[in-house]
Amino acid sequence: MKSVHLRFIAAAFALVLGVAISQAQDAAGPAMEMHEHGGGDHMIGFMADYLNLTDVQQKQMHETLAREHATLKPLMQQLHQTQAQLRQYETGVFDEAKVRALAAQEAQTQTELTVQHTRIHSELFQMLTPDQQAKAKEMMAKHEARMEQHMQHMHDAPAQPEQ
Repeated sequence: MKSVHLRFIAAAFALVLGVAISQAQDAAGPAMEMHEHGGGDHMIGFMADYLNLTDVQQKQMHETLAREHATLKPLMQQLHQTQAQLRQYETGVFDEAKVRALAAQEAQTQTELTVQHTRIHSELFQMLTPDQQAKAKEMMAKHEARMEQHMQHMHDAPAQPEQ
C-alpha cells in the first residue's frame, strides 16, 4: 500500500514538473497547453520560496526544465493522441482488440514518461543543498501522510447510492 502512495506522490511531483517544464518554454506546444493553466509559475515560485532556492539554483533548474522539454513534449503528444483514439471507442463501436493495442501503447508511453519524470526529479533534487533536500523530503512525507489519511477516509466512507 505504501508503494502505491509513493507512486502517487511521484506522479503528483511529475505533474508539477510537467507544469514547470511547459512554463519554462516561451512557446509550449498544443499538447502541453493543459499544463500551462495549472499555475506552473506559482508552483515554481512556491518551491523556490519554501526551499529558499538561490538565484543560481533557480537558474540551473529552469535551464534543466527547458532542456528536458524537448524530451517530454513528444511523449506528452503521443499520450494525448493515444487517449484521443481511445475516447472514440467510448462513444462509438467498441473493438476490444484495438482498445487493447491502444491501452498497451498508452502504458508504454506512461512508462517512458514516468522514467523521464523520475530522472528529471532526481536531477533537480541533486541541485539542492542537504538542508533543502531534508526540507523537501519532509514536505513530501507530510503530503504522503495527508494522502494516506484521505485514502483511508475514502475507504471508510459508505458508498453513495447512484441517482
